[in-house]
Amino acid sequence: MIKLFALAGLFLGVIAMGFGFYAQFELDQALRGRVLRALQPQLVRTEQRRHNIFVSLLIFIGFFIIRSGWLRFRTIEETRQTLRSAGVRSDVALGLFIGIKTVSWGGCALMGLGVARIAGLGGAAMIGMPVATGIAGLLLPDLVLKFRRSRFLKRLEAGLAEALDMLVICSDAGLSLEAGLTRVATDIAATHPAVAEEFKITNGELRMTDNASEALLNLGRRTGLDSLKRLGSTLVQTIQYGTPITQALRVLSSELREEQLTRFEERAARMPVLLTVPMILFILPCVFIIVGGPAGLTLMTTIHPH
Repeated sequence: MIKLFALAGLFLGVIAMGFGFYAQFELDQALRGRVLRALQPQLVRTEQRRHNIFVSLLIFIGFFIIRSGWLRFRTIEETRQTLRSAGVRSDVALGLFIGIKTVSWGGCALMGLGVARIAGLGGAAMIGMPVATGIAGLLLPDLVLKFRRSRFLKRLEAGLAEALDMLVICSDAGLSLEAGLTRVATDIAATHPAVAEEFKITNGELRMTDNASEALLNLGRRTGLDSLKRLGSTLVQTIQYGTPITQALRVLSSELREEQLTRFEERAARMPVLLTVPMILFILPCVFIIVGGPAGLTLMTTIHPH
């Protein structure tokens, strides 16, 4: 009977982990859906995104925990800001993420309990295994979100210099800042959707608010990326002091490209060090076999002629 309950706990833990990873995939699909709506609004204007029952259940669990007061307000706001900086800005993203963490915690704890029961562990190990796996399940969504945020920021940095060059061209052509952001976001959406999304959000804030400085500074606050903070500060200064926006953007674009070149040079300088270990493990043994193999075979034949 105990083994039956242990197997049931292990099965429920695996199912819970599967739901968690599937919901994380849903977060990625939500971002792709927003990009698709930006590229083809006429095709998806009437299409409403519907969540299946499992994702809806995770969202319900997450918002129930948020409303229950079990989490501090500061923790909720930090989680919301982390999701925004990772490019996940759906209305249900916070509840879905909290639901994923909860289900992952419970599922991993049940899985650890099932493994401990099946292995016949007792005493402190019987308690320590569910606790350890539960903590691991609680931290796993944070690691996935951290990896997603790092990947999103890298995509932003990769396309920002090109976007600034296009914005300079728009400014030289006589377009205003709002019109230039709209045109750049439209043209760059296919190659750099992350940059296009940030520009569209900034353009929408510029149209809805009278405080243009606050909207431009939010460009860097949403992601925490230093390059976007510098861009927002540069645009604010050009508006306040009346300096030419084209010259400021051209200088900033040149600085960003120099920083990218510096990072590439740093990566290239690390390559010889990184290649040392694979060379020792895989290449040198082959060289030793080729060089010393015939001599070793000859020696073995001499020692054992028969």
